Amino acid sequence: MKIMHHLDDATIISYASGTLGEAHTIVVAAHLAYCTDCRSAVRHAEAIGGELLLDQDEKGVSDVCRSATLASLDAVLSAPARKFTRSPGGDVPLLVSRILGGKSLDEVAWKKKAPGVAVFNIPTSDGRTQLKLLSIGPGRAMPEHSHGGDEIALILRGSYTDHLGRFQAGDVADVDSDIEHQPVVDAGSTCICLVATEAPTRFKSFWAKLAQPFIGI
Repeated sequence: MKIMHHLDDATIISYASGTLGEAHTIVVAAHLAYCTDCRSAVRHAEAIGGELLLDQDEKGVSDVCRSATLASLDAVLSAPARKFTRSPGGDVPLLVSRILGGKSLDEVAWKKKAPGVAVFNIPTSDGRTQLKLLSIGPGRAMPEHSHGGDEIALILRGSYTDHLGRFQAGDVADVDSDIEHQPVVDAGSTCICLVATEAPTRFKSFWAKLAQPFIGI
């Protein structure tokens, strides 16, 4: 599998330092099951974090914090072949399979929101991020939109195209409020994404805004 779209550097640093919200952390971890480049980048960020900690004045860092961080760093550096496995059937990353109770994407209790559009909401506990599976039928276009905050979408099945390029299984769209786009699902297969958001999508058209409370995207 050739990954063409990767995580943003800021996301990698936040993931490595443990400051990402719950939903975004899950999507990043799922992407790492596919992407060796991003796994390497995360390890590099963790190593840099450890080096910075060592450079700090000992009075500024507690012994407990220092010990825990160094232990974590040692574990990372001593296991370069750490596994980010996918489920036995290869349908989704193992992490996603566990969240779905071992179900495949075809067995999810999808809620139809519009013609060709279905959603499955996944509860989170941090109170500030939302996680969902989004299914969009082949050939369908999402209304043009931007985002109310950082959004990370991992493509699990199918593909779509927008002005940023073509995104297929394993690719991740790591976007913020500055990005406006209109994804169009490629013909031949439904596109299913695992999506983490901080705020509702900002649709441009009046009719999309009107339908948004019912669609829940």
